Amino acid sequence: MLSPVFAPFIKNSPISVMARGLLERVLNPEQLDEWFDTTAKEQYTKDLLFSALFNLMSQVVQGSQRSVHAAFQASKEEIAVSVTSIYNKLKGMEPSISAALVRYAAEQVEPILKKLLGKQNTPLPGKRIKLLDGNCIEKSHHRIKELRSIAAGPLPGKSLVVYDPMLHLPIDVFPCEDGHAQERSLLKAVLETIVVDDVWIADRNFCVVEFTCGIENRHAWFIIREHGNYPFELIGKEKYIGKTETGTVYEQPILVRDQADKDHSFRRIRVKLKGETRDGDTEIFIITNLSKSTANAKLIARLYRDRWTIETAFQRLAEYLNSEINALGYPRAALFGFCVALVAYISMSVVKAALGSVHGVDFIEQNVSGYYVANEIEGVYQGMMIVIESKHWIVFREMPVGDLVRLLKKLSGNVKLSKYQKHPRGPKKPQPKRIAMKNKPHVSTARILAERKRS
Repeated sequence: MLSPVFAPFIKNSPISVMARGLLERVLNPEQLDEWFDTTAKEQYTKDLLFSALFNLMSQVVQGSQRSVHAAFQASKEEIAVSVTSIYNKLKGMEPSISAALVRYAAEQVEPILKKLLGKQNTPLPGKRIKLLDGNCIEKSHHRIKELRSIAAGPLPGKSLVVYDPMLHLPIDVFPCEDGHAQERSLLKAVLETIVVDDVWIADRNFCVVEFTCGIENRHAWFIIREHGNYPFELIGKEKYIGKTETGTVYEQPILVRDQADKDHSFRRIRVKLKGETRDGDTEIFIITNLSKSTANAKLIARLYRDRWTIETAFQRLAEYLNSEINALGYPRAALFGFCVALVAYISMSVVKAALGSVHGVDFIEQNVSGYYVANEIEGVYQGMMIVIESKHWIVFREMPVGDLVRLLKKLSGNVKLSKYQKHPRGPKKPQPKRIAMKNKPHVSTARILAERKRS
């Protein structure tokens, strides 16, 4: 199925072959440029193709190049523009294009993922669960002229990300150039994407009448932690439901009135926790419009608790990929970099699903480190692209989905999982108080260690 030139990489780094093959399948240059031409509203292609820009940013995000300039330098002969043109294109990148790129990539891999994962036991049959959370890009360098005299850290933007916990996949993103904007200001755009029978799970930042009632008006569902300012009227007695692994569950009906003066009957779930949250809360309240016959209060509490998976995804983005490129101070460039990182995460999700289909999903989740997987791809990628010419990768574009899934499983069978073994650390020890030594800004490590031997 694959050319003999792949043989050494199939033997020694099948994960790198899978990752690069998926990129060829989903976002090859011809496909990307055609997609860009039909999607872009402000920008247009002249001498610099969108695929070239995506390729440069992908190398930085995946760590095979340390900066956009380094990636440009390595590809200078293939790119017919100056590095200034590259940066100008990046800082003018439409946020809508960055968001659409993530949606497009997710749509392309969904049929592959579903075949790899097989039939899953969903807690809410017939409904699609979507986790919503915000991500603020960390402060950038002060390279922009207007920022050089400002001591405060400049924030280049933030986003709301939608994550499918069943597919382990980011499926949508709502980028915002204003790093100080309220996350709630983006909810109107989220509402426009809501589909019948979606189930939206979110933290209390998103507990506002316009959003909860807007979801119900679109015949969809929500499980959202109550915000202290959320207005409602209690319309019944609280009932004891039972105990879960995290606490004791109670339920009470409430009435919420929307901006059009329409009444909505919701359920208010109280979980009296066994231990405090990191914010010191001893109980949490969850608002939902799901019926009791669809989801009892215990299931609601468990579904809300499991929303941490999207926070884990953000953590993995930061640990495994260069998702926040501090040198990109212009908001549109920084948001594009973040969205390209989401696309790379999508590719890694398919790789992990392929490994799980062969070695067991739970085993891969508990034992395989995404950090070591990303580290190998980063180290092998450039050499692999030198050895294997572009023409040999085209086979991944033309392969039927069934054949591609079989190939991914075959490659997964060649993976030596011991190379990617997780090494979870134990609980952190409290840091000892440091002693300030007057007139002694430095000490000799050798002398300190010698003292240890003598004591």
